[in-house]
Amino acid sequence: MVKKLAKSVREYKFLSILTLIFIIGEVIIEVFIPFITAYMVERVKDGADINEIIKIGSFLAVMACVSLACGGIAGFTCAKASAGFAKNLRKDVFHKIQTYTFENIDKFSSASLVTRMTTDVANVQMSYMMLIRTAIRCPLMLVFAIVMAYVMGGFLATAFVVVVPFLGFGLYLIGRKAMPAFRGVFKKYDKLNESIEENVRGIRVVKGFSREEYEKQKFEVAADDIRKDFTKAERIVALNSPLMQICMYFNMVFIMFVGSKMTVLGQHGVDIGQMSAMLTYGMQILISLMMLSMIYVILTMSTESAKRICEVLNEEPAICNPENPVTDVSDGSIKFENVSFKYSASAKRFALSNINLEIPSGSTVGIIGGTGVSKTSLVQLIPRLYDVTEGSVKVAGKDVREYDIESLRSAVAMVLQKNLLFSGTIKENLRWGNAGATDEEIIQACKLAQADEFIQSFPDKYDTKIEQGGTNVSGGQKQRLCIARALLKKPRILILDDSTSAVDTKTDALIRAGFKEYIPETTKIIIAQRIASVEDADIIIVMDNGGITAIGKHDELLKTSHIYREVYEQQVQGGAEDEE
Repeated sequence: MVKKLAKSVREYKFLSILTLIFIIGEVIIEVFIPFITAYMVERVKDGADINEIIKIGSFLAVMACVSLACGGIAGFTCAKASAGFAKNLRKDVFHKIQTYTFENIDKFSSASLVTRMTTDVANVQMSYMMLIRTAIRCPLMLVFAIVMAYVMGGFLATAFVVVVPFLGFGLYLIGRKAMPAFRGVFKKYDKLNESIEENVRGIRVVKGFSREEYEKQKFEVAADDIRKDFTKAERIVALNSPLMQICMYFNMVFIMFVGSKMTVLGQHGVDIGQMSAMLTYGMQILISLMMLSMIYVILTMSTESAKRICEVLNEEPAICNPENPVTDVSDGSIKFENVSFKYSASAKRFALSNINLEIPSGSTVGIIGGTGVSKTSLVQLIPRLYDVTEGSVKVAGKDVREYDIESLRSAVAMVLQKNLLFSGTIKENLRWGNAGATDEEIIQACKLAQADEFIQSFPDKYDTKIEQGGTNVSGGQKQRLCIARALLKKPRILILDDSTSAVDTKTDALIRAGFKEYIPETTKIIIAQRIASVEDADIIIVMDNGGITAIGKHDELLKTSHIYREVYEQQVQGGAEDEE
């Protein structure tokens, strides 16, 4: 896990090492300052002149300034290194997610992935900052201060023999008790983010059903669960302070009482300077121990975060390129040979069973069937968004598993059920289909998709800003923009997954007519609920219960397929009633 995360340090390795060097310098100077201070006190006691005192004082001031400079530079380099590490880590996680297939995405919820890239990375960043600065500083300070305490105090340093083990054991128990509470928080963060994401995405539905109060309560429950875990953990961690105070005051009383008594009795030659240094070293030792306990707690939290991040980084894409992949998709012919498919190995039933189908290049194919009969599952196998469980899918005579994934998907354009537009202008959204498309090509594609008319009605026309998710355009407008985006790709295969459901039948017919004119050689697959959207197709496929029940043209299916005929009669009858 550490090696995996360490790869994200990269160009910030030098700054991290520089931080360690300056931290070591700061600690060495800090532990010598009490020693010099004790020496100055003794010289004052022995009647040293003002010039000598000024020299020693000036030397102390220089040491303090150097220590301050080392600490300041270490703080700067540490902040830059940890922020850079977090940037690289987010980048690595994001890039890894881009390689995921739908199967990998299904394994992690989107809310969980967001939590891992934000909260978890922030925790690991904090941990890294602590590791290269505080986690180095505290042990060094602890060791050096104990050594100097024995050098300066002799017998007085025995106070630490009692205090250090007592404080160390107490801090260990506190950290151990706090760990389970911190571990449980992150899964609850996933639930909280999921609640937020669902609410924001579905805010129109929430308001449409007046479910604001229900959503508030659901959010409050998730937030309160996190509060309880954090409160429990913080209540335990709060014991650090009183434990620290007990040890600190014990140390002070012991040193002052025993040291004063030894001074009065003239034993071991303990003087005021030594006592002053011992008190300072005592504070350094105790503060170092307390900081180590805080590091322990923070590392415990970040370890859980690091595990969650590594789960994403270690996840291998379910679909990969073969050796020596084919990069050229020569035509749009498609063949399904004995295809069966289920979404996971643990799934009890197949989504598709024994599919055999051949589609000539350039033909128009319609797919009809009820909700949940796996129409979308069928077409998702063509660009290899999922791999078949059994059998094979061939494009241009070659198994899709032989192709370079990017080349295959570049040759297939899909307009999905859930049409998605990104933040930016209409023109920027359309160029997702073809980054190098000219303005003329964009306008032509929009005219064919029947989108140009409403775009021209906007004040900024093609430079109109699309809000996140396309919330400032209607469902029908969004569908037409997505179709235009797909047309700009000029693909070998175009798949429309119920993507004209929000437009009227006249506009639907005009769009299909545009396909014949603009992309006659492209294989067009149209999934639809309306018979009118597919009745002029070269091939119509009727699906039911994960299989193909009939294939033919409109007139043939009216005679041979009771499912097709039933849907047709219902729609014709419904259309007649609407006209009345």
